[in-house]
Amino acid sequence: MSSSLVDWALANRTAKRLVNAGPVTTREEAAAVVAELHECAAAAVAHVQALTGLSPAPGAPTPTVAVVDRPGWVRANTAGMSALLDPLTEALQEKTGSKPGAIAQAVGSRATGLQAGGVLAFVSSKVLGQYEVFGSGGRLLLVAPNIVEAERKLRVDPYDFRLWVCLHEVTHQLQFTAVPWLTPYLESQIEAFVEVSDLDPAVLRERLRDVVSSLSDAVRGKPVEGDAPGGLMALIADPAQQEVMDRVTAVMSLVEGHAEFVMDGVGPDVLPTVATLRKRFSQRRKGTGPVDRVLRRLLGLEQKMQQYADGRHFVAGVVDLVGMEGFNTVWTGPETLPLKDELTHPERWVERVLHRPAVTV
Repeated sequence: MSSSLVDWALANRTAKRLVNAGPVTTREEAAAVVAELHECAAAAVAHVQALTGLSPAPGAPTPTVAVVDRPGWVRANTAGMSALLDPLTEALQEKTGSKPGAIAQAVGSRATGLQAGGVLAFVSSKVLGQYEVFGSGGRLLLVAPNIVEAERKLRVDPYDFRLWVCLHEVTHQLQFTAVPWLTPYLESQIEAFVEVSDLDPAVLRERLRDVVSSLSDAVRGKPVEGDAPGGLMALIADPAQQEVMDRVTAVMSLVEGHAEFVMDGVGPDVLPTVATLRKRFSQRRKGTGPVDRVLRRLLGLEQKMQQYADGRHFVAGVVDLVGMEGFNTVWTGPETLPLKDELTHPERWVERVLHRPAVTV
């Protein structure tokens, strides 16, 4: 029997049952959207490489692009989360020598699977694109119905918006193919997290169920007690674990902020409506209603928005100080990654890594 905290197969089936198909399109319209998203993803590669100065490392696998619907996104993410979380659970069980009974394990994982399915159904209607780091070995996902729905609601030029989204996701794709040590580094942080953890898997399961239950309540519109400011991060309480998560937060803020910088950095020559896209999309990220805002807070999406902001501030700040070539020193190795406090003080990174005073002219 699997030692999973979550019955991912059940989560997948539940989410697919709950999710709606998205905006209405004809078969011809849908085919045209899929074709244009593939075109935009291909076109984005040259723009991203030209702006960043990065290129795939020799021998790096060629990533694939998959244009998916909402159930397709759910299927990919249940597989990816299983690949990420199940080994973590097994490692914790081996370290603590604790394993729940078969019945308790089955009941707990099914309950959490049902709740996780509701959460995945909600998120599947929001996400526009994603680069899969874990699970698939590197694949770019574009969620066609969500992109179409967003461009209609924002009343923006469809081609510009699709290319803009692709610029963000292709930047992530390039980061992980141009910097071969980046994925192993994130995997090492997961191993480090296990090393400093002495949490019983049964206790972890209960904490996870509490958080997912709150998320499930919010999906159904039930009032949620308290603010749950940390969302899923509430599972982490140990200072040593927090040190690991600070390193993960720093690198994820870097890659997200770098992608944000590229989205806007291509300029109006490539995207004539880029200023309009940024203004209207920033409003979208704030959430549209009270339930949506509660869910974003509980899911930790508010924290992700802060990662976008802090990361973009860091990238823009370093580029202003030392140019793109100087900024690209950040990809040299784990020791050149920004520390968490350097995200909001890029001059500190310049002084520490480049060994020179950060003086603007």
